[in-house]
Amino acid sequence: MAKKTTSLAGLGGLVYSTDAGRHCPECGKPLGACICGAPTQPAGDGVARVRRETKGRGGKTVTTVSGVPLAETELKELASALKRRCGTGGALKDGVIEIQGDHVQLLLDELTTRGIKAKRSGG
Repeated sequence: MAKKTTSLAGLGGLVYSTDAGRHCPECGKPLGACICGAPTQPAGDGVARVRRETKGRGGKTVTTVSGVPLAETELKELASALKRRCGTGGALKDGVIEIQGDHVQLLLDELTTRGIKAKRSGG
């Protein structure tokens, strides 16, 4: 059985207000000032790093592109365009674009033509 509260402080915060209209259920701010759904710019130095990897992939070669300074939706579109350009499969995992095969130079050229600073990383 729940304990009955006798004060407004025991209710856990704001109960009802007509000051700002509707509030966001996530952050509690008015809907006009809500920042929950705003796209966030990824942190980093703004340089995309392209590298060739084989570790943990059963000996298969994968080219990864990390640190691309784009929002999530734009990053998905870029990953799709890069896969089409290379003519191979790939994935977008945790902000890192993975392209099957060794396409480092092709991806470097494609990213620079799109206006994204890119450099080769790793050995």
